[in-house]
Amino acid sequence: MSRPLSLSILSRGGLFFLLAFALSGCGFHLRDALSLPSDLGPLRVVSPDPYSPLATEVSEALDRAGAIPAAPDATTGVATLRIVSERWASTPLSVDVEGRAQEYTLRYAVVFRLNRADGSDLVPQQVIELSRDYISVPTNSSGTEGEREILTRELRREMAASILRRIDAASRGVSAPTTVQGTP
Repeated sequence: MSRPLSLSILSRGGLFFLLAFALSGCGFHLRDALSLPSDLGPLRVVSPDPYSPLATEVSEALDRAGAIPAAPDATTGVATLRIVSERWASTPLSVDVEGRAQEYTLRYAVVFRLNRADGSDLVPQQVIELSRDYISVPTNSSGTEGEREILTRELRREMAASILRRIDAASRGVSAPTTVQGTP
């Protein structure tokens, strides 16, 4: 009885190592931590809406990533992440036989840019657009607004993460060392 059990454990262990080897061979690797340029300095998040939940979420995420928040009264020597605009849209995707919308797509688009303290662009102005589909049965509207609110919070959280990934990609591209190969 112990013989088949030990073979089973060995085969599971072998399968685990085979999968780990296959994943490493295909180039898969875990994402590194967020990388901000070391010369970025204090950072301020600016939005047209002073009470923007996205600006608050991005600011908190940057703090967690190690960014130094700028003093409220600082005017010079401050890098600025400017959220130029935020737009929400809800569009019907399908209708029933009576012409009532049953399925919607919720879209969230943000235009942003990140300028260094000297005014140069670290991340030039760009747009990120996210969308989610949801069903809203016209004859049973219980829970529809709650589902839309959950999707709104989820899209906002995902947008903040997307902005941070763009900053990370730009800073890795800027701070990547260039190598020059000499001839022997």
